[in-house]
Formats: sequence, C-alpha cells, structure tokens
Amino acid sequence: MEKREAWKQELIQNAMEARNRAYVPYSGFSVGAALLAYSGRIYQGCNVENASFGATNCAERTAFFKAVSEGEREFKAIAITGGKALTEPSDYAYPCGVCRQVMQEFCDKDFTVLVAKSAEEYKEYTLLQLLPHGFGGDKIL
Repeated sequence: MEKREAWKQELIQNAMEARNRAYVPYSGFSVGAALLAYSGRIYQGCNVENASFGATNCAERTAFFKAVSEGEREFKAIAITGGKALTEPSDYAYPCGVCRQVMQEFCDKDFTVLVAKSAEEYKEYTLLQLLPHGFGGDKIL
C-alpha cells in the first residue's frame, strides 16, 4: 500500500465505524460518513431516520453539520459507506443531491469524495465530477 493512500483508508475506516451507529428502523439501510477538515480533524456522521421521513438526516450532512457547528469551514475529503444494516456493503453508496449541495456550500471543486465498500475497495471522485455546474453563494463550479 502506498503511503499517500493511508489517509484515505483511515477516512474510510472512520466512515465504516460511523455506519455502525446509524439509526435506520424504517429503511434498514445504514450509511456512515467521515469528513476530513484541513485542520486534520475527522468528523463522523451516520444517517438518522425519523417516522416522518422528511426529518431524516443523511450521514454526510450529519458529518458536515457536526463539523460546522464546531467551527470548521474548510474541508479536504469525505468517505461514505453504506448498505443493508448489519451486513458488509455490497455496492457503493453515493451522496444524494441534497448532500452534494451541502458539500458545494463548503468545499471547492477539487474536494475529494470517496465511496467505499471497504478500506481497500473504493472509488474516488471530485465534487465537480459529482455535481457539475453546481452553484451556491460565491462558489460556482
């Protein structure tokens, strides 16, 4: 394993750990996210469902809101992993449109998005690849 990849694997491991805390009594689909700030701190998030469904929050937004509420504003990357609860992921879990828009609010076009089945099996994208022609505030991708 190349040394430059170690931070990605650590981020994915954090996302997998966060996934174990997901509250998913309705869908049974647990998602974990780990957000890396430029400060070096990692913020974990999991999806939290609600009977009204509209009040449900995605793992990615949970991680961003946690980080922003603690004063972070600059981010390097996020790792996301998801699948049927209590099983290993069998496919990649991509961020929804709302989560991509939240990423757009705080990140530049080169922000790294890792979608993972495991620390060894993942795909890497930039925010620009996942949200072409995005907009928000003074940031236009």
